[in-house]
Amino acid sequence: MRNPQDQKLTSGATNSEPGYLITRRALLSNLGVMTLLGASGCSQSLELPSLEPSSRMSTASVDYMSTGAIPPISVDSNITDNSTMYASLNDNGFVIPAIPFQKVKPEFRRQIVRDPTGEAPGTIVVRLSERHLYWVQEGGEAVRYGVGIGKAGFEWSGRAEIQYTKVWPTWTPPKEMIARKPELVKWTGGQPGGLDNPLGARAHYIFKDGQDTGYRVHGSPEWWTIGTQASSGCVRMINQDVVDLYNRVKASPTKVPIVVA
Repeated sequence: MRNPQDQKLTSGATNSEPGYLITRRALLSNLGVMTLLGASGCSQSLELPSLEPSSRMSTASVDYMSTGAIPPISVDSNITDNSTMYASLNDNGFVIPAIPFQKVKPEFRRQIVRDPTGEAPGTIVVRLSERHLYWVQEGGEAVRYGVGIGKAGFEWSGRAEIQYTKVWPTWTPPKEMIARKPELVKWTGGQPGGLDNPLGARAHYIFKDGQDTGYRVHGSPEWWTIGTQASSGCVRMINQDVVDLYNRVKASPTKVPIVVA
C-alpha cells in the first residue's frame, strides 16, 4: 500500500514533502472562489495565508527589508523645462541668446537633485571630476549646474569664499595670458562687459584668506564648452545658469563659502 504523501498530483509530479501537501479539495475550493471573483469583475484582493519559510528553506533567501520611499524633490520656479530656462533673456540692456539645450548633455542642464556634498546650505561646491557645480539648499537638496573647468595644469582647488559678485563684469586678462596670446594686449586696460566678454553675464570672485585668488565662477558665451576642460582655471557656466546662481548668491545674508575639489 502506498503512503498518502506518495500519491501523484494531477500534473504527474510526486509530492514527497508532507509540509507542502495541498489537498485536491482545498485547491479546487480556492480556484472556485478566485474564478467567481474574476467573473463578477471585482477588484478586491483575496487574502491568502502568509508563507513562512520551512525548516528546509534558508531564511537568507527571503528579503524582509522594506524598500521605503524616495524623498520627493521640491519645486523651484526657476527650475522649469529646458526651453524656458535656456530661452533668450533680456538682461541689463543685453539680450542673451537662447541656448540650443538639445546640444547640451542632459546631466549638464540645470536641475534640482539630492545633495551629495554634505556641505551646509548656502555653500557652492564645484566637483571638478563631475563638471558640476552645486548650490546647497535646505532639506538635503541642491541645485546642480553643468560647468566648464580649467585645462590640465590650470585648475585651482580648495576652500574659499565669494567675496563679491558683478553684473556684466569687465574682463582684464592677466599678464601671463597676454604673454601666451599677444592679441589680447588690446584689453590690458580691461574689456567692457558684453555678449563677447569671456566673463559672461555675471562673475563671482573667489577670495581665500582675504586675498584674490584670480579665479572666478562666471558666465560664458561659449556654452558648448560646458562639461569640458577649456578655461584658464576659472569655472565657467552657461549665461542663463550664472544669472540664476547670482540671484541665489545675492540673496545670501553672509559671504558665500565655496569648495572646489
